[in-house]
Amino acid sequence: IMGVEAVIDKDLASALTAVEIGADEFYILTDVPKIYINFRKPGELALDVITIKEAEEYLAQGHFAEGSMAPKVRAALHFVKNGGKECIITEAGQLGNPKCGTRIVW
Repeated sequence: IMGVEAVIDKDLASALTAVEIGADEFYILTDVPKIYINFRKPGELALDVITIKEAEEYLAQGHFAEGSMAPKVRAALHFVKNGGKECIITEAGQLGNPKCGTRIVW
């Protein structure tokens, strides 16, 4: 047996697990309360609820940084496209608040 270096995408691994166990909701925790477009730029906008289509469009437009929010959004998309009801991306301090985070839905 020979070891190899690898990077595990924790967000996608968690999404795969959530799909496998049949979870209805999937929470991805981060250091901001919501997903933003134009993050830290003029016209910054926090997103409350977005559809799969909108999330895919924002990804294609480059609104989510690689190595930061983009992998989280991809994991959320995987979850919702594979049977999950919704994925919520938020910061840990917001858990328990029914209006927390950004919800990604069909």
